Amino acid sequence: MTDPPSDSANLKSEISNLKSAVGAVILAHNYQVPAIYDVADFLGDSLELARHARRAGARLIVFCGVRFMAETAKLVNPEARVVLAAPNAGCEMADMISAGALAERKRELGDVTTVAYVNTPAAVKAESDICCTSANAVRVVNAQPKDRRILFVPDRHLAAYVARETNRPLLDLQLAAHDSRLPTAGIVPWEGFCYVHASLRADDVERARREHPGAFVIVHPECPLETIDAADATASTSGMVRLAREHDEIVLGTEAGMCDRIRHDLPQVKCWPLRRTALCRNMKLTRLEDVQAALKGEVPDITIPGDVAVGARRALDRMMQIPGP
Repeated sequence: MTDPPSDSANLKSEISNLKSAVGAVILAHNYQVPAIYDVADFLGDSLELARHARRAGARLIVFCGVRFMAETAKLVNPEARVVLAAPNAGCEMADMISAGALAERKRELGDVTTVAYVNTPAAVKAESDICCTSANAVRVVNAQPKDRRILFVPDRHLAAYVARETNRPLLDLQLAAHDSRLPTAGIVPWEGFCYVHASLRADDVERARREHPGAFVIVHPECPLETIDAADATASTSGMVRLAREHDEIVLGTEAGMCDRIRHDLPQVKCWPLRRTALCRNMKLTRLEDVQAALKGEVPDITIPGDVAVGARRALDRMMQIPGP
C-alpha cells in the first residue's frame, strides 16, 4: 500500500533535509518505484550508476537498487560510506554463480578470459578478469583478442547476444570443459539468467504489435535471442531512454516498471510494457521509509573484505577504461 500524498510529501521533504545534513547522494536504478525517482540525485542503469558513483565524491552514498549495485558503488568509492536502502534486495541471477564455482570452472577450461557481468557478487568479480554491463558488453568483448576463449558469466542470454554481435562462436559450457576438439576461441556462457527477461518471448512481441501497431519495440539484451530478433531494437535501460526520445510510442521488453521511468522523463511518449507482469521482486522492495532510515544511519554499511575488493576493483577498473558512451 502506498503512503497518502501528504505523508509522501513529508517524507520526501525530510529525506531532502537529511541528505543535505549528512552530505549524502542518492543513486537509484531505473527499475525503482516512481516515488524513489523524486528523491534520487541520479537515475540510471548499471553502467551509468557505476560511473556516477565514482564521480559522486559524497561522504555517504545511499543506493536504491539491489546488493550487487551497492557493492559496485562501494568498490569505486572505497573511502565513502555506502548503504543499500533495502538491505534484503538481492538479485536472483547474481545468486546463480559463486566465486568457488567460477574458480572450479576456470580450472576446467584452462587458459580463459573471464568477463563478469556486473550482476554478480563482489567475490565473483574478484575471480574475473574484467566486468561489463548490458550497455557495454559488446565493447568489452570486442576489446579482447579474437583468439581468446572467453567465459562469460552469469547470463547465458546476454552471452548469446554478445557472441552474435561480436561474431564469435558460442561454445557449449559443458563440452568446452571436456572436449579438446572444440575451438579454442569463442564465448563460453554460464547457465544463469534473469527470470524477468528470460520470460519475455517472441510471442509477446507479436502480441504487442497487434495491440500497439504504431509502437517501436525495444527489448533488453538479457532476453532470449528469439525475442531480440522479433523486436525493432535492443538496448540497456539507459539506451531505452535515449531511443524513447526518438519515438512517439514505444513498447519495452524489460522490467515493466521501466515505463514509469519513461513517463517520468518523457511524459509525451506513450510507453507500454511488453508484459505487465514482468516485475522484479527485489527492485520493488525499496520505499521512501527505507531511504529515510538509511540517511539516519539505521541501515548497515556495505562492507567488502580487502582481498576481494582489490580483485573486484581491478575488474571494474578495466571495464571503466573501455572507451564508449
